[in-house]
Amino acid sequence: MKEPRVADQRSRTLVGGTLATDILHRLRDDIISCALPPGERLRFENLREIYGASFSTLREALSCLASERLVVSEGQRGFAVAPISREDLLDLTDARVLIERECVARSMLRGGSAWKSEMLAAYHRLDRVEAQQMDQHVVSPEWDARHFDFHESLVATAASPTMMEIRKSLFERARRYRRLSALMRKSPRAKRDEHRGLLEAMTGGDVELAQNMIESHIRATASNVLDSILFENQPATLTG
Repeated sequence: MKEPRVADQRSRTLVGGTLATDILHRLRDDIISCALPPGERLRFENLREIYGASFSTLREALSCLASERLVVSEGQRGFAVAPISREDLLDLTDARVLIERECVARSMLRGGSAWKSEMLAAYHRLDRVEAQQMDQHVVSPEWDARHFDFHESLVATAASPTMMEIRKSLFERARRYRRLSALMRKSPRAKRDEHRGLLEAMTGGDVELAQNMIESHIRATASNVLDSILFENQPATLTG
């Protein structure tokens, strides 16, 4: 196992205030960023050396990540980073579309002026980052954070903890595919127009338009991933 590239860049401040939550956060981040690549065997001795945690803490974190489908349990053989596949990406995309369309509608029906102001602020923070790295192919940590914040702002008033929990899990799994795509593609994808269009549709009050735009955005992202990543089988088609 290669040591995650981000390991020596982290602050020693514990994320979440406890060692258990910190280890969970670090492992999840290393899997999503592909520092721990798809299919990698997660051997406890190596993990203990890298993350400085006990077997029980690591097992607890890996079990949690298995429930998020970022890790797979191999029974007596231990754990491995979840593999990637076209079938998983297509299924993930369809699930995201269903959840996002509903969350967008709920958020628009409940959101007021404060919600619109926060969306606008989140968009401008993301747009500034995108303007600075238009010619870059990689996903920077700053862009990743601002992109997450912007999409969170769109559904901030959906008022459904259960759907938001499901949505977050799907979003995190999709982030891993986006990161892989960014590492492999030869030219950047122009996302600024898509994000601006989403903002305008959300603030404009047309629920159906906003739903259709978020679906197009998600499916375009998945199509771009399919174009960038080489899978074992023949290319699949993303359909609504």
